[in-house]
Amino acid sequence: MRDIEKMLNAAALPTPEDEQLAALAARRLSARALDEGIADIGYGPVDSPFGTLTAAVTAEGLVRLAFPEEPLDEVLERLARKLSPRIVEAPQRLERVRRELDEYFSGARRDFEVPLDRVLMSAFAKKILAATAAIPYGGVSTYTEMATAAGSPRGSRAAGNALGSNPIPVIVPCHRVLRTGGNLGGYGGGLDRKRWLLELEGALTPRL
Repeated sequence: MRDIEKMLNAAALPTPEDEQLAALAARRLSARALDEGIADIGYGPVDSPFGTLTAAVTAEGLVRLAFPEEPLDEVLERLARKLSPRIVEAPQRLERVRRELDEYFSGARRDFEVPLDRVLMSAFAKKILAATAAIPYGGVSTYTEMATAAGSPRGSRAAGNALGSNPIPVIVPCHRVLRTGGNLGGYGGGLDRKRWLLELEGALTPRL
């Protein structure tokens, strides 16, 4: 290849600066899509001690927080099916979620203030998870107590199902609900994570 051809080909290749500008433009377009109602959901990655979480927000607030083992395509497919197919990657819209989670995981935050969108919760789940959100940092409750607080004293099994399908774990603290007697019960993110969160909050003594 002649030198002039090499020079022309090199000139046609994108530089790192070009790629940075393209990424910035894409982020701005995503933000505009959400602002102008062209898109309904923005999503992006959030770091955690468990690995990379996937967070999704609507105009109302955080609507989904998915653990690392949940495939991104499945998370987005469910959001598209249950809420809206107008989804864009918009990590810049997750800064508040990232900051509050970072503070929580470092032990510097006890209560979350990020707005939530509970549209993915059933009417019964909203009651259960509202009661769950009232459990203080460092405290625990039981499935029966949550069912009673939601107006269904005999609905502990249904309460467990609602907690197990919590679309916004950690921030809506379903990990604070145990079986009567102190057994951990279940957890959508796995019992090791449940124990880790309870140990972080001081509700359980760390295992040696």
